[in-house]
Amino acid sequence: MTLDYEWLGPAMFAGALVLLSLGYPVAFSLGGVSIIFGIVGIALGVFDPIFLTAMPQRIFGIMANYTLLAIPYFIFMGSMLEKSGIAENLLETMGIVLGRLRGGLALAVVLVGALLAATTGVVAATVVAMGLISLPIMLRYGYNKELATGVIAASGTLGQIIPPSVVLVVLGDQLGVSVGDLFIGSLIPGLMMSGAFALHVLIVAFLKPDLAPALPAEVRNIGGKALGKRIFQVMLPPLVLIFLVLGSIFFGFATPTEAGAVGCLGAIALAAANGQLNLPSVGQVCDATLKITTMVIFILLGSTAFSLVFRGLNGDQFMFDLLANLPGGTTGFLIVSMVTVFILGFFIDFFEIAFIVVPLFVPVAQQLGIDLIWYGVILGANLQTSFLTPPFGFALFYLRGVAPPEVTTSDIYRGAIPFILLQMLVLLLIIAFPGIVSFLPNLGS
Repeated sequence: MTLDYEWLGPAMFAGALVLLSLGYPVAFSLGGVSIIFGIVGIALGVFDPIFLTAMPQRIFGIMANYTLLAIPYFIFMGSMLEKSGIAENLLETMGIVLGRLRGGLALAVVLVGALLAATTGVVAATVVAMGLISLPIMLRYGYNKELATGVIAASGTLGQIIPPSVVLVVLGDQLGVSVGDLFIGSLIPGLMMSGAFALHVLIVAFLKPDLAPALPAEVRNIGGKALGKRIFQVMLPPLVLIFLVLGSIFFGFATPTEAGAVGCLGAIALAAANGQLNLPSVGQVCDATLKITTMVIFILLGSTAFSLVFRGLNGDQFMFDLLANLPGGTTGFLIVSMVTVFILGFFIDFFEIAFIVVPLFVPVAQQLGIDLIWYGVILGANLQTSFLTPPFGFALFYLRGVAPPEVTTSDIYRGAIPFILLQMLVLLLIIAFPGIVSFLPNLGS
């Protein structure tokens, strides 16, 4: 390839980002850019059409990828649990259990957010459910608007890092590592995030009791027998489901895909137990699963065409040379890759980042000897922070859509800031102490 045309690879990457920022569908943006630059490359004599003959094999490879089968399973499980009313029942029960504490309702939101993350893994569903159910209750009993909205948005993003997460399934596939190891490695960081949020709520409630009052006695006193029954009926089933899904992976009884199938059966059983299993709800769950899974597959096809042409134009070599020769070596690469993913998380969805940007980072990370399990976990934690950061964080938009009129956008933005700082602190701890991620996978091996 002549020196004059080395700009084609970077121009192709920039062109795809421009189209995405303008709102064009991801799959068609990637596919369209690859066709245009493929034609330009052939016309200029710098792109060998033989690269395109690999496209059918790659498509069949995607369809035969056993790991990707976990995506529809986990999406179905999350959608079914959303329909079963599990979030509403969990929030009500946890609110009563912790209501006597100052900040108890906010603490309940954190704990339920962690439980929903471990059962559904769907950020939008978790934020919307908790925003609709718990925000009006917290405001009614005198909670500060910023604390209430911040804790809901932050707890909703836990689905990005706490397994089983669709984010981690896709990252595992793109990084070429075991999804099971990625799930196990992200468990402690996810619990650290949840613990940091809970500790913040307790400290705020202790220092400023008027911001997070306890529930009135008449609301929380429903009787010991009734409370015990609610705890048994509402909290035990999700915990059993979490153990079945994550325990089967951790102890090596099942792959993430097989565990996802078990989770689907468990979600169906929970919906039946709650009296929510009927043809309309099953139809809606299947429809949501089909839509999201189809979107992922089409993005994969578009990104496959994009990567083939990008490689044919030597764009991958250009990016490798650029990233591998950054000042500071491994540290420089980590800073650039983390900042890039963080900023892109404002504007484009996670799937687009995973299929376009992450494959560019993987060869460099391997060359620098970076543990890809650890790298995948910090990418997930980084994206979680990006999804919460004003002014473009997706979790903030989801909450804004269901918040009552008296809650302003600035309330939501200000409320998110302390939790963003906590997420960044945990992210820095994971980066500084890789053993936090590697401890459990090494224990299980």
